[in-house]
Order: sequence, then C-alpha cells, then structure tokens
Amino acid sequence: MSDPVAEKSGFLRLYMSGHPDTLVAYSKWYGKVTESITSAELTSIDSRSMTLTCSMKGKTVRVINVRFDPPLASYQDVKPRLLEMKAIAQEGLGMLKTPELKSFYFPRPILKTLAPFVIIPYLTFFPRYSSSPIFEPGRLLFSFVGGDLPMMVLFNFANVTHIAECFYTFHLCRKYRTGFFLGSAYVFLTLLFGFPVWKEMQRQVQMMRIESVMKVE
Repeated sequence: MSDPVAEKSGFLRLYMSGHPDTLVAYSKWYGKVTESITSAELTSIDSRSMTLTCSMKGKTVRVINVRFDPPLASYQDVKPRLLEMKAIAQEGLGMLKTPELKSFYFPRPILKTLAPFVIIPYLTFFPRYSSSPIFEPGRLLFSFVGGDLPMMVLFNFANVTHIAECFYTFHLCRKYRTGFFLGSAYVFLTLLFGFPVWKEMQRQVQMMRIESVMKVE
C-alpha cells in the first residue's frame, strides 16, 4: 500500500522551502541541535517521519530524522500536524508563549467511557443473592466473567488507571495554566470518565497552537 504523504513529498518539500525559520525550529527542538544552524532543508517526508538536512556554522552538514507520533493517518493530517509541531518547537525554544486554557470543554466521546464506569461498579457490588429482576442482567454478566476475583481485579485496575490519568490531567492543567477551579473541574471529570477529558484538553490546545501560528504567519 502506497504512502499518501510520501506520494506528495515533492510538493511538501517545495512548500516548506519557503519556511526556513520553521525548518530551523524543527531541527533545533526535535533534533536537539544546540549548534548554530545557517539553513535547513526538508529532504524527505512520509506518514511516519520527515528528514531535515541542516547546514551548520562551519560548513558542516547534519541530517535529522523527526518521527511523527502518532504517524500521519492521511495527507490531510500534514498541515495541522506540522503547524502544531511548529508551535511546540517555538514554545520550547522560547519563541512563542505556551497556550493558556481558560475555558471548559466537555469531552465529545465521553459516552465511550460512561458505560464501563457504570457497568464495572454494578457488577462488582450488586447483591449477589437478590431475587429482584433489576439485578438479573448483573447475575448473567457476573456468571459470564467468572466470579468475584476477576471483577475486583478489573475494578481496582480501572481505579488505578483513572488516578494515574488524574495526575496527567493535573500536569496538563499546570502546563496550560487553567487556574485552580477550572483545573479542579478537569481533574474531577478525569477521575469519573478517564482519558476523553485530557484528550479533549489536548485537542483544544492543538487548535489554539495552530491558530497562534496562523496569526504569526
């Protein structure tokens, strides 16, 4: 199967040749180059990485491979990803301010984690010997998973995962300076619903980064 980004690498190389400052920022930040760079050129790009060739002060040449994490899913992903990477590089190099997240955005795919959040405690704590029909689905699912031990392991694993995600959300709140009350809301929702909360934070920050870069350009 052909690589949709590599197929248009010639155009991308030509386009990026008009943005030498961006290529230097990529080289310095992602390539961890501390020496002086006189120029940088995009020599190849595909869905997994791009290769930059840098001319260094002193007439030496350095080749840098920058991996895309995650890989680009399509050609349409190239522009937003490169703009986001430019903003991250400029933030890291002190050329651009880190975005401030000042509004609350409710996660779009939160229903994906709402069902497990309800089902796992239900299966773990419902009264095993109740004859009430409301617990009949619980008895059927409980017999399917194989008893108390698997459910307690799953319940504790979910709790530990959500707590770890809360720490990550707290890190993002500090990084993007949400303030105490907004940050508390994000952390609390992460405890309840998990990864959709911090994924939405990252999506909003990506949009702000792209917007800030577009304004500069």
